[in-house]
Amino acid sequence: MLHSPVLLEESIDFLITNPSGKYIDATFGRGGHSRKILDSISKDGELLALDKDIEAIRFAEENFKDNNFSIQHVGFEELDSINSAKEADGILFDFGLCSTHYDNPSRGFSFNEAGPLDMRIDLRQPKKLEDFLQTIDVKELANIIYQYGDEKESRKISHAIIDSYKGGKISNTIDLAEVIKKSKTRSPKKIHPATKTFQALRIYLNDEINNLRSGLKKSKDLIKTGGRIVCISFHSLEDRSVKQFFAPKKISYPKEIPLNNEVIKEFKVIAKKIKPSASELQRNKRSRSAIMRVFEKI
Repeated sequence: MLHSPVLLEESIDFLITNPSGKYIDATFGRGGHSRKILDSISKDGELLALDKDIEAIRFAEENFKDNNFSIQHVGFEELDSINSAKEADGILFDFGLCSTHYDNPSRGFSFNEAGPLDMRIDLRQPKKLEDFLQTIDVKELANIIYQYGDEKESRKISHAIIDSYKGGKISNTIDLAEVIKKSKTRSPKKIHPATKTFQALRIYLNDEINNLRSGLKKSKDLIKTGGRIVCISFHSLEDRSVKQFFAPKKISYPKEIPLNNEVIKEFKVIAKKIKPSASELQRNKRSRSAIMRVFEKI
């Protein structure tokens, strides 16, 4: 299955305010959004893309020959490390996992085909899922599955995973998915029984929420006044983190200091909670949980 960029038209329409400006695609993936950005800016415009996945870097080097395009092998949590001589007119964050990761069983994200217990987005990261399962205890694993997967049966699933792994019954992703499936008493009809647990393990292993928050924090220093930040989230933890980051900040002073409390507003909301259209949902079922929010620096 080819990767289909989510909310493609909507995100780029909001992102591009100056065709001659500088833009950052903080999550290149397989370049769907990047290609649309390049098609929407002039030859004087610039696009810098980022990705921590070496496969994405290789794809970009082979398929993106545009003179006004460049890519760096870093995650968006390292936005402060990029070489940027000027502020950006727009930054795009698509926090979803690229479809090619799910479709390539060797990466360890799929519960439909047997793959290694890996789940690393950045292959330079030393710790695989298998290493994690060797040291985690039942209580901590249950908390991770509940917190990052919103899985109500997290305790039963955690016990089943630890017992099965220690018993030598889990050696690949299909084994893991089957253990999860058998441990659940209630399974949703629309998604695979292992979906939420696999999501939770991936988020935790790759430290996705902390990286998201770090990337947003560092984007403030790179975006120019009037520039826009477009965020596409895929689950409630991501979306909540985005909303909290861009919310106005309150500063309260002690009663003995004769100053009124202040509200600092660094961004204004341009668009909130935009979801894929019915036609996009029909074309791409993986877009069903996507939510887009757009903010402009004041």
